[in-house]
Amino acid sequence: MLEGRTLRYEDGARLVWERRFPPALGELSGPLEVGGLTFVGIGPVVYTFSGSGRVLGRADLPGPVTSLDASGGVVRVTTQGDGYTENFTLSSMPGGLEVQERVVFPPDPAVTGWLRRAADAVAPGDLRQAAAADPGNPFVLLRLAQRLEKGGDQYAALSTVRRALGTPLPFFAWVQLAARLDAAGFPAAADLALDRARRDAAARGLDPDVPVSREALFAYGNPSGYLGTLLDQNRLARAEAWMAYLRDLHPRFEGGPALYARYARILDTQGRAGEAEEWRQFARSLRAGTLYNLGEDGLTRVRGAARLATLALVLTLAAALLTLGARAWRIQGETTRPLGGRWRSWLHRPLARARHVTVAYASFSERLLLLLLVAGLLTAVGGWQWANLAGAALRAPALNSGTYGGGWGNAGLGDLDLRPGPDSALLSGLAAQLDGEDALARQLYTGALPDACALNNLGVIAQARGDDAQAREQERAALSTRPDLSAAAYNLGLNPGTPGTIFQRNYRSGQPRLCYPDQRSLTRAVTGDLSDTLAEALRSPARLLTPAPGRSVRLGILLLGTALLGLGLALSLLLPRPAARPARPPLYRVLTVLLPGTGLMHSPWGGMLLLVWAAAVAALAPIGGGGFTALPSLAGVTVRTVLAALLAFTYLIGALAFLTAEVRGARLRRHEVRPGR
Repeated sequence: MLEGRTLRYEDGARLVWERRFPPALGELSGPLEVGGLTFVGIGPVVYTFSGSGRVLGRADLPGPVTSLDASGGVVRVTTQGDGYTENFTLSSMPGGLEVQERVVFPPDPAVTGWLRRAADAVAPGDLRQAAAADPGNPFVLLRLAQRLEKGGDQYAALSTVRRALGTPLPFFAWVQLAARLDAAGFPAAADLALDRARRDAAARGLDPDVPVSREALFAYGNPSGYLGTLLDQNRLARAEAWMAYLRDLHPRFEGGPALYARYARILDTQGRAGEAEEWRQFARSLRAGTLYNLGEDGLTRVRGAARLATLALVLTLAAALLTLGARAWRIQGETTRPLGGRWRSWLHRPLARARHVTVAYASFSERLLLLLLVAGLLTAVGGWQWANLAGAALRAPALNSGTYGGGWGNAGLGDLDLRPGPDSALLSGLAAQLDGEDALARQLYTGALPDACALNNLGVIAQARGDDAQAREQERAALSTRPDLSAAAYNLGLNPGTPGTIFQRNYRSGQPRLCYPDQRSLTRAVTGDLSDTLAEALRSPARLLTPAPGRSVRLGILLLGTALLGLGLALSLLLPRPAARPARPPLYRVLTVLLPGTGLMHSPWGGMLLLVWAAAVAALAPIGGGGFTALPSLAGVTVRTVLAALLAFTYLIGALAFLTAEVRGARLRRHEVRPGR
């Protein structure tokens, strides 16, 4: 019976045993008595006690336990997540409790850090009693071992550490325990704990091909954070073991390239250049399957390039329109005077005034150049917005937890609004297959065909049914469709050396290899490509002005404004050019010198010169040049120096073009005033 936070077991009126649970451990559920055993839920775990009060087992679950039920002859547990619930079946085994369904732990420190918090809440004087009461908590045993070691009883301390390593734990608890063993001076025990973490993670479906965010890695024991501490302390021997753990299980973790580069630099300083180059090569190999093979920060680079292109095209358009306006200013005023003036004519005779807009005084080639610039600007702004949306979507926790499936993962996928298509079908089918729902997975994979990944995974399902012939046929079809597909090559016995296949061979030996979507596939699933973003903007312009993760309202306004400007310029191509040709006033001449290329917009070379000038100015500007001026120097010459020289070159060409135009104009004027010519 449960009274407050105290669990009591009575035989009639006699109290047999009692156990009190501190409030920090979470809410209590139960107790439930089945076959002489007592089950009680405490936070995200379920304990089973014998009739004498001894702990017989513990089940680690992915969320707080809300109910225990024994109807139907089995113990059923319900856990509560954020907007979802999960049901699990428990069975008592000689080694403790076993959960029959697949358990996928969310990257929630409140769940993954429960055992460690429970041990830390024990007072130092109660360690022996707590270790005897709960021998399945290795963190209590480790604290006891440290106390015994300080007391000089080295043998008892080592024996207690061995007991701690003999308890079944989920992978994140093994990682947390390994860090504490390392810090306590038990490196061999820490290595063993890391190996058991790999094996438990492999059994739960975690895979090196699935990326892991910094938040998830923190919840899963924070191995990268502890590795950073080891590197700060120059403990390279221990850092090597933790680097191997990350390389095996979480090679694609957020911030990995920077940590790999730091480790390689440290190896260089130690005279281990060969090992350093191996790590650099490993980091480069992880770029395969990313956006344009640029690596983890590929979207950041695309966003920087789109931002730079947007700024350059805005400068180009502004310079072109300003110069054309200066050239047409006087003649526009003369032609709109009969309509009521330059500005009042818009109110009195708007249709007639529309025929005398600034671009109407430009030549057809100049108008066409403006239209092409606006089309480029529309693409650049759309690319910027697409990169923002894709980056925000790819950072979704459901895509960055090391695996797919489970209640938490499936709820996260449902919130992503995946775009219908082969990539979304592959992602959903893979989550179902990992959860053991092969029939649903086959149905979902049908919508992904003829995708090579889906073919490979259908082959894995066929092999699980015992149909080896069909499995090999589908895996061969997958490999012929995509010759670089390592999963299909592994299943056909070709033994590729990718991180995923090496992990499969070492920790899931004898099992076929699943194919996981790469970053390009995930990007298509969550946002589509650039054409999808532009088409969506045309279908629902109001959505561009609605704030959302990754969606900038200012970029939406710029995108809509650019589209309207492009429509206006497209219509201007139909306007006849006025008979009177604009002259070259002084302001126009000054602008053609200050803005190289604006005086030659009737020629493709003028447009190219103007674009080069705007790109150089944009790259040198602090708001747009981060992607170029931050590059390392080449042969002692910095990128900023090259850009400055290019800018000077555009001014030189612009000045020569201006002088040439002036000389040609003077000759024409002399030709016109000579009689008889």
